Amino acid sequence: MKASVTLGLAAVLLAGITAVRAAELKSGLQPGDLVGAFHVEKCGGAVNDGKEIGANFCYRCMLGNKPVVMVFARKADESLVSLIKELDKTVTKNADQKLSSFVNLIGSNPTELKSTAKELATKNQIENVAVVVPQENENGPVEFNINPAAEVTVTIYRNGKVAASHAVAAGQLDQKEIESIIADTGKILK
Repeated sequence: MKASVTLGLAAVLLAGITAVRAAELKSGLQPGDLVGAFHVEKCGGAVNDGKEIGANFCYRCMLGNKPVVMVFARKADESLVSLIKELDKTVTKNADQKLSSFVNLIGSNPTELKSTAKELATKNQIENVAVVVPQENENGPVEFNINPAAEVTVTIYRNGKVAASHAVAAGQLDQKEIESIIADTGKILK
């Protein structure tokens, strides 16, 4: 009995510590920061943005002062697909405000990242969110300070200035976190 109580208490404490650590995780640009230019290769999605698959350019530059949700992801799993699908719907709902979004897949193998990005966009019929691979593919642009412990980093900005930021640890991109990200788009919409 005593051992099971101790084990239960340890589990509760560990869960609490994990929740605190997840809340403390910081990655990417923070509210008030300016979003700099960086180049990417478009691999899929955003079918009406005027850019062909394989084009190399700066989405930040192209989108200018529009409201934007920018994502850096290390893993193209079902959780990321769920986030992208919600972003796709949100961009459609806010087309009148020119809301835009692009997802950067980052990692050590650019060839594999591009293949994964193309497959993700095609398989999931992503229409309004671009899926890209940045030239600085290992960890994203250095000045963006993407934390290696963050599996997903979301930067929500308008007029080149960050309004909200989300850092998500491995395995933590759940429906609640996705809803929080989508809710924060309200910070850049009029």
